[in-house]
Amino acid sequence: MQNKKDKGEIIIYQTEDGTTKIDVKVEDETVWLTQTEIAELFQKERTVITKHINNILREGELEEKRNVQISHIANSDKPVKYYNLDVIISVGYRVKSHRGVQFRRWANGILKEYIIKGFAMNDDLLKKAGGGNYFDELLQRIRDIRSSEKVFWRKVLDIYATSIDYDPKTDISTQFFKIVQNKMHWAVHNQTAAEKALLEYEKYKERTKNDLSEVEKHFIETLKQAESQVKKITKR
Repeated sequence: MQNKKDKGEIIIYQTEDGTTKIDVKVEDETVWLTQTEIAELFQKERTVITKHINNILREGELEEKRNVQISHIANSDKPVKYYNLDVIISVGYRVKSHRGVQFRRWANGILKEYIIKGFAMNDDLLKKAGGGNYFDELLQRIRDIRSSEKVFWRKVLDIYATSIDYDPKTDISTQFFKIVQNKMHWAVHNQTAAEKALLEYEKYKERTKNDLSEVEKHFIETLKQAESQVKKITKR
């Protein structure tokens, strides 16, 4: 059992333009609330929240061991159960109330942005506190994405396509991208694309040769002998 003095908090509110906002104070990368606090958050009776939590755990959506903790409260003889952010979010998707609708609109907006754009960001959080280590993690992930070969070629194509006479089917366009690809491979491997491919092929042949069984080796040797015999016959 733990004493949860700093358990974080969640505030759901609506801005003047009607946009739903959620402010979260996180402690140890999550938030811990009691059933009473969750009921207050979503403006429902505690018994309703209890029912939803029981269903979430019973249906196997979340594990009680990993998402529920028991703590002692000052001036109370009974221990109190605290539920983490995973449970709070699951309740938010089930509870029927105006606050629950606000939460789902906000959550669905974040999910939609992630599905369409491939990312979702809390700009205010990153601006206020730099997001802690998360800001550095974000920068590193952006660097990885920008350095990917697919993104690189997209940028090259965008620049090349601005040419007034650009035609992807012409020989000069094909030759241009071959040259750029070789330059990029040379910068990374000190080899052209063809040299790199040949080296990898030789490695593959050597590796597969050593992995062949005796039967497979005998079969290949038989094919070579047959090929040699055919060449001798055709030369006559």
